[in-house]
Amino acid sequence: LYLQALELRRRLLGDEHPSVAASLNNLALLYNSQGRYPEAEPLFQQALELSRRLLGEEHPNVALSLNNLALLYNSQGRYPEAEPLFQQALELSRRLLGEEHPNVALSLNNLGSLYSYQGRYAEAEPLYLQALEICEQRLEVNHPNTVTVRESLASLRAQLASDQENSSSEPQR
Repeated sequence: LYLQALELRRRLLGDEHPSVAASLNNLALLYNSQGRYPEAEPLFQQALELSRRLLGEEHPNVALSLNNLALLYNSQGRYPEAEPLFQQALELSRRLLGEEHPNVALSLNNLGSLYSYQGRYAEAEPLYLQALEICEQRLEVNHPNTVTVRESLASLRAQLASDQENSSSEPQR
């Protein structure tokens, strides 16, 4: 269906249209979720390049495309490539949408997840806390995004507790 939507949008709107970038992004998200990373990456890159060209650097869709490409890299453990993209997406979302926008919370959560995967817990926790505060204020307490952030924070805290427990049970030398 995503392939059909992309083909239809290209035929009806032409290759140079923001809706084509959205379709590329959607197809890439599907491939990413299926672990089809080599197929997803060029689609994410095309969507980002097209969004930048058609909408300009200062557009929320560019932030979304940066975020999605970073998610792909994060999924593959390509953390050095993902981090600057997550940071750019966060900065752009904050500037364009304001500090309290749900997309900012999404970016905070994703950057926090990157840090958490790397064991950078002290950097991850404040990002999760900011994201949770935004979600609880702007979305419902049981909104899926709020639940996701809450679960991310709980997972981080469980990992911290486990690490502390393991380090205290190790024999002293």
